[in-house]
Amino acid sequence: MSSAYLLERAWVDGAVLDDVLVEIEDGRFVGVSPADRRNPHDTPSGDGVSRGGRRPTGETRRLPGLTLPGLANCHSHAFHRALRGRTQRERGTFWTWREQMYGVAGRLDPDSYFALARATYREMVAAGITSVGEFHYLHHQPDGTPYADPNAMGHALVMAAQEAGIRISLLDTCYLSSGFGRAPEGAQVRYTDGDAARWAERMAAIEHPHVGAAIHSVRAVPREQLATVVEAAQGRPLHVHLSEQVAENDACLATYGVTPTQLLHDAGALGPRTTAVHATHLTGADITHLGTTRTRACFCPTTERDLGDGIGPGRALERAGATITLGSDSHAVIDLLEEMRALEMDERLATQQRGHWTAAELLAAGTAHESIGFADAGSIAVGQRADLVTIDTTSTRTAGTGADEATAVFAATAADVTHVVVDGQVVATRDDHEDIGRELAAAIGRLLP
Repeated sequence: MSSAYLLERAWVDGAVLDDVLVEIEDGRFVGVSPADRRNPHDTPSGDGVSRGGRRPTGETRRLPGLTLPGLANCHSHAFHRALRGRTQRERGTFWTWREQMYGVAGRLDPDSYFALARATYREMVAAGITSVGEFHYLHHQPDGTPYADPNAMGHALVMAAQEAGIRISLLDTCYLSSGFGRAPEGAQVRYTDGDAARWAERMAAIEHPHVGAAIHSVRAVPREQLATVVEAAQGRPLHVHLSEQVAENDACLATYGVTPTQLLHDAGALGPRTTAVHATHLTGADITHLGTTRTRACFCPTTERDLGDGIGPGRALERAGATITLGSDSHAVIDLLEEMRALEMDERLATQQRGHWTAAELLAAGTAHESIGFADAGSIAVGQRADLVTIDTTSTRTAGTGADEATAVFAATAADVTHVVVDGQVVATRDDHEDIGRELAAAIGRLLP
């Protein structure tokens, strides 16, 4: 299947270019031609694309606005979307928020999880997200008994993503302990497989070509079980919640005598395929370990500020050699443009200085699909997956801002996304927003009063 678009403005090769003609076949870009690089015979005509004097092969659609590569949400918990606007109604801590999260986790089954996840993924697609890394640990029935299909919940997520039109990497998560040796309790009993070997066996049976592994956290996977997870993750993305809370660091030091980062380093868990999620409260030695091993660090600024977690050392990690990626995590907001912007703005608050990240660097963080196993996505280039995200440059937020990369990062929001293509297929337009809202309301209404 082939198609072609004439992009009014587009982010290509690290710059915004005018009148970019892109040609797509079988879900890949086969031609990317900015106006100043095109053969005069390759200009779009009214009813198609002329190629060297040949007859047009099909209609070329013009996309007004600024078009970006597809955005990558490298850390998601789909079921947390049900908590938006509810956990903020009262004062509390990360730990009181967690109790409300457990309440939702205890109510879900494969059918209701499918409905909630599909609506949540549709919201992501409408926001320009074309790949998602789903950090999945809601494995079993509420009493901990496996479903007839031990991966029923994971398969529900995969099906939900397929129907929503988003590319998913299912990051199947090992969760064995309530915290540094304590047995799982309450809603946590449905998270655990008992030990890492049984987790690995179940993960290997998931019917999906893009499955990664995850260590929930050092508090949830005992030190002696880490090596089993690392071995099972060979050749796959490996993600882990790291040092999100000071309390986690203190407990790890008290239990093992080392920081969480050092514990993971000693277990061989760090490296280019590994992503440390949050990485908020790090020592200088932690930053060095993450940087020298080329471990990625996924920041989730809208969740980290919602939970009062703190501001991580993003620029210091990048200078040390780590690659920064972004996620929406708890979905307090689903807006990767805001996550990009917040990476810079939060660092300004922490340092009382401006200008830590350029718009181009922030766009790179927001399109880092490789972190979740899609190395062939994230740029408008021949051979890459044909993902396109078009932003309105005439809205009340973006008008007069220059219609360039700074517009995308420092002015636009998810509400400005007008047209989204994933693997060459149109999966969302601005006209879908109302329908997505109704689907979200229905899915959440079945779970919560």
